[in-house]
Amino acid sequence: MARIFIDGDSGTTGLEIRERLAGRADIEIVSIPPERRKDPQAKRELLADVDLAILCLPDDAAREVASLCDALGERAPRLLDASTAHRVAPGWVYGFAELAPDQPRKIAAARRVANPGCYATGAIALLAPLVAAGLIARDAPLTINAVSGYSGGGKKMIEAYEAGTAPPFELYALGLDHKHLPEIAAHAGLARAPLFAPSVGNFRQGMLVSIPLWLDALPGRPEAAALGEALARHYAGSRHVRLPVAPDGDRLDATALNGSDDMELFVFAQEAKRQAVLVARLDNLGKGASGAAVQNLELMLGGA
Repeated sequence: MARIFIDGDSGTTGLEIRERLAGRADIEIVSIPPERRKDPQAKRELLADVDLAILCLPDDAAREVASLCDALGERAPRLLDASTAHRVAPGWVYGFAELAPDQPRKIAAARRVANPGCYATGAIALLAPLVAAGLIARDAPLTINAVSGYSGGGKKMIEAYEAGTAPPFELYALGLDHKHLPEIAAHAGLARAPLFAPSVGNFRQGMLVSIPLWLDALPGRPEAAALGEALARHYAGSRHVRLPVAPDGDRLDATALNGSDDMELFVFAQEAKRQAVLVARLDNLGKGASGAAVQNLELMLGGA
């Protein structure tokens, strides 16, 4: 039985992970006694006594725990970090299992794994195979648009929407420096950071990530079908990523995969205008957060 410590299990991601792991016969979830929660020594003792720690913390706190584990040496647990802190850090394996054929093996062998961001999961899923196939140039000027349910925005945003004091829809991160940009560029294989415009809507969970493309601006001026074929090849046999037939009509529901750990990828195109839009649909709390964390945890514990 693996002993697991979830550091930060009072937040949305930590709570979701705890619920998913509850009752499993192969895992024992351990916690710091309530009366010692603020005792640094208690955390050191617990970290030295577990097999794996899942960090659901602010970035600085996650870095502190990683440093604490450095000091523990051989007694340190393996780490799975759900924060942004280590997604492009040396020595950490990126926890998007579908990134490459050998990515599950890398995650399984890693001492430290960084869980991907929700927006980044959708963007990288669309871009990485097409960049690798030469269908999108590494230095292409790309725009990524995305909308998420409010559950991904933290405690204050959740409270505002559930109290009815938040707007029905809002753009944010208009300083054009969203925290997911470094991992999108690094793990999609881009030499130029894309322009990223995220937004939040008045629904609890669900996500759409969309990337518009001018086909004549792509290397070799491919037909849109080539984009779909490249994505289909990359994800053939994937357990959680699929390319379904596009739905009838010209609309896509952001909430259709709520409660699922799957992600759907689409290529919508108008060949006469030489335009295409790539779209990823996922649950920001599923494949975009806790679902991906449990997938990584299972790989790290020797599962499929």
